[in-house]
Amino acid sequence: MKALTWQGTNDLSVEQTPDPAIRNEQDAIVKVSQTVTCGSDLHLLGGYIPFMRAGDILGHEFVGEVVETGPRVQRHKTGDRVVVCSFISCGRCWYCKQGLFSLCDNGNTNPGITEHLWGSAPGGCYGYSHALGGFAGSHAEYIRVPYADQGAFPVPDALDDTTALFASDSAPTGWMGADLGGVKPGDVVAVWGCGAVGQMAARAALLLGADRVVAIDRFEYRLDMTRRHVGAETLNYEKTDIDAELREMSGGRGPDVCIEAVGMEAHSSGAQQLYDQAKQQLRLQTDRSAAARQAIQACRKGGSVFILGVFAGFVDKFPLGAVMNKGLTLRGAQQHGHRYIPMLLERMERGELETAHLATHVMSLDDGPKGYHLFKEKLDGCVRAVFQPGR
Repeated sequence: MKALTWQGTNDLSVEQTPDPAIRNEQDAIVKVSQTVTCGSDLHLLGGYIPFMRAGDILGHEFVGEVVETGPRVQRHKTGDRVVVCSFISCGRCWYCKQGLFSLCDNGNTNPGITEHLWGSAPGGCYGYSHALGGFAGSHAEYIRVPYADQGAFPVPDALDDTTALFASDSAPTGWMGADLGGVKPGDVVAVWGCGAVGQMAARAALLLGADRVVAIDRFEYRLDMTRRHVGAETLNYEKTDIDAELREMSGGRGPDVCIEAVGMEAHSSGAQQLYDQAKQQLRLQTDRSAAARQAIQACRKGGSVFILGVFAGFVDKFPLGAVMNKGLTLRGAQQHGHRYIPMLLERMERGELETAHLATHVMSLDDGPKGYHLFKEKLDGCVRAVFQPGR
């Protein structure tokens, strides 16, 4: 089959790869109809996640059609249209039973790397390095789906593929940030990042009853999209003092909930950006945490900060004193999508959650390297590049 593969830092190519096959009784094979780039993929592309091998297939957010099932798959049959959660979870271990699906004990078949790095291993993730299981990704014509009864969800007939596609990762990730961040009616919420996940977090906060939701970015096309399609207020951090603006918008206190949806390659202004980037390039720190630092600084006393952006290891100048002395609740997680996807599909069907606008560039899988270039460099107003393997 045809697949978009990682060949090295900033080197992608479309190659012929072996077709996937049923390996376990709970597997399904899905013919991918649409698969989309994600900001966390850029960390792989840039070499910041050092557990990739040449030939690995990228991609973890996808929708498609079931074409084969293992003998123990009961909830799906050939011909079903499904959206698949990006994280691989068994549904039966202690963590899955607590609803902590991305922490599954059985989803990651190669736990040694992350046990050494983080103290224990999270679940597996499609196309996201050998640290998270080494699973083949979704930027391909076909993909093997382990634990298919747990991770694949039927798409309502009324939903088109492009809308349902973002229920795989972006929408549940964003919703989790607002939910586990503790957003409640009347809150003021600030979201750092107006990519797909940030927009979904902002929309979730509004649907959960927040009084004001403010999204922060530096690209005007993303800020404009967030105002038009999400309904949030916006701030450009290169043009205003974010801390002062947020205090003004929240009665002088600061936001009740701050959601970081940027991750380990966060951009900032001035000397801070030069300092952080130099230390990351010299491998004196693994991650740049400018957005997380600003969220902690801006949050009101006793408020909540939730980290949605992907971080890999260690950061410098982390304001732990502010977390402690301001009495903040600091949380983070990879997405527990199994918890949210059915509800999100219903909200999409009712028109409460708009996602298709995120697919700014739709193209064939053959154009995958071009799509990632547009996405990485923020060219031509690209928010997400969507690949159609059958096109």
